[in-house]
Amino acid sequence: KNPRCVIWDGDGDDSTEPRILDTPQDIRLEAVANTVAVHPTRDLLVCGDVDGDVYAFSYSCTEGENRELWSSGHHLKSCRQVRFSDDGEKLYSVSKDKAVHVLDVERGRLVSRIRGAHGAPINSLLLVDANILATGDDGGTLKVWDMRKGSAIMDLKHHDDYISDMAVDEGKKILLTASGDGTMGVFNIKRRRFELLSEYQSSDLTSVTLMKRGKKVVCGSSQGTVYIFNWNGFGATSDRFALQAESVDCIAPISDSIICAASMDGYIRAINILPNRIIGCIGQHVGEPVEELAKSWDSRFLLSCAHDQLIKFWDISSLATTTVNEYRKRKKKDGRMKSLSKKALGDSDFFSGLVEEPQKKEEEEVDDSDSGSD
Repeated sequence: KNPRCVIWDGDGDDSTEPRILDTPQDIRLEAVANTVAVHPTRDLLVCGDVDGDVYAFSYSCTEGENRELWSSGHHLKSCRQVRFSDDGEKLYSVSKDKAVHVLDVERGRLVSRIRGAHGAPINSLLLVDANILATGDDGGTLKVWDMRKGSAIMDLKHHDDYISDMAVDEGKKILLTASGDGTMGVFNIKRRRFELLSEYQSSDLTSVTLMKRGKKVVCGSSQGTVYIFNWNGFGATSDRFALQAESVDCIAPISDSIICAASMDGYIRAINILPNRIIGCIGQHVGEPVEELAKSWDSRFLLSCAHDQLIKFWDISSLATTTVNEYRKRKKKDGRMKSLSKKALGDSDFFSGLVEEPQKKEEEEVDDSDSGSD
């Protein structure tokens, strides 16, 4: 077999003993990956690409130990999102081809599928529980499926544009949707009904997650603003936080207060929510838009996939314990972002102007060097 993906080895080493690295090596793909997900209990990732192919890899910090396990080409068009079941035995995927696929994780075998699940290309996917699945499409339609029956128990259209992301509360009662029409949708999936839309924001809402033990909802947007809602105060934002970034295309919660946000400019920023501060830069895909972020099962790594056709790994093992001062420090004169990992320093001139010089690190605490809250 001539695999379509190869492992990107980076610089070689003459020693016979494999090196143990701080993070797994980059995985190079043959096509751009739209989505990446990590197994709930193992060092295993799955990605879906623009050709509709789904790949599974095992990853390791031992040099040369990343392995392609299987690939699946069942989707006819671009694979938009992949998600593992909670037990890690099944993989769900959705596609521009309007289908929902369920794969066996061990072998990548197609277990079941729903053809023509939506009338428009499916863009987002959320597993509510072991049996309930939510899907959102490019036209703004939300469907909630009972996978035991293979049929939709909710089919509602309240958005005027694509559904970019979804989240559900711990009680599996309220489902939230972020949409390209600039609103957040609120749906009661226990009572199978639509509740309300938030006020319109000035740009696409690209992502949504719950923070602060479910008391706050955070949305990213295409203009680089983070919007914050109070739980049960979904109609209007309680706070907003503008990053000096082109966009916030995807977010990944790291702790109850910290998210990582990735942008079209290729940077992955660590952000504290309330107080709203940019902690620093986790890493970058230089000049390449980042499609999705995923946290590893053991919270050691953040994974990112971008238009450079790479899946990268970033060390976030100490990020969750980072503390942020309530008071605002004076802005650094050069306005540069603090680098939070060795890999985030990079070698390119493009990036060097945006990170703190290493000798300055001891003087600086977490601050809001490229943030602005209004």
